[in-house]
Amino acid sequence: MSERAAPFFCPYCGDEDLRPHEAGHGAWECAACNRAFQLKFLGLLARGLAKEVPGART
Repeated sequence: MSERAAPFFCPYCGDEDLRPHEAGHGAWECAACNRAFQLKFLGLLARGLAKEVPGART
């Protein structure tokens, strides 16, 4: 498994002062608003693999 991806900003206040949280993988804490949150990858969507062609009928 690859190294975890870091969020660029807090989803609550938008600040960029984030640090990994002690709760584990995918958990982050924001120093600006004092909130902790967790990110989780759910999977790939099938529709994301299909390329749409302009003017094509489905």
